[in-house]
Amino acid sequence: MAPAEFFVRLQKGIVGGFAPPIPDAIYSLSKSSDQPHLNVTAAVRPEGKPQVEEAAPKQLNHDDEIAKLVGELETILKDLPTEQPPGSEDIYGLNTGIVFGSETLQWVNGGPEGCGGGPGSSTVQPTPEQKEQFKRAVEIVEEIVSKSN
Repeated sequence: MAPAEFFVRLQKGIVGGFAPPIPDAIYSLSKSSDQPHLNVTAAVRPEGKPQVEEAAPKQLNHDDEIAKLVGELETILKDLPTEQPPGSEDIYGLNTGIVFGSETLQWVNGGPEGCGGGPGSSTVQPTPEQKEQFKRAVEIVEEIVSKSN
């Protein structure tokens, strides 16, 4: 079951180098315990543009289907490692970072300024199964965002 209160931020475009990465998309989901709906924001960078375009938040009914997806997302992330040190490497290889916060879980991959190191920079490496689970976590966020369009 999904937590009563949570936030999720997914950023496509976390791999940088000398300079911080330029995101291709930033998706945000949030729900407070006193609201029956989910706030969804999808900011996307159009091709050839230097930054993401801000988007107005939309509201999505927090029904059983959404609650199930958020619960699945939290369950997946609880068992996934993050790179060590933070921001050292895109260990999942999807150029995507997720921040998840709830009463029971705080989970972040990708570091606050993206990932600047190359392969082997992290002392932690996920298994192929964990990489598939992370891919599923990304799909869940994208599925929820698509329902708000």
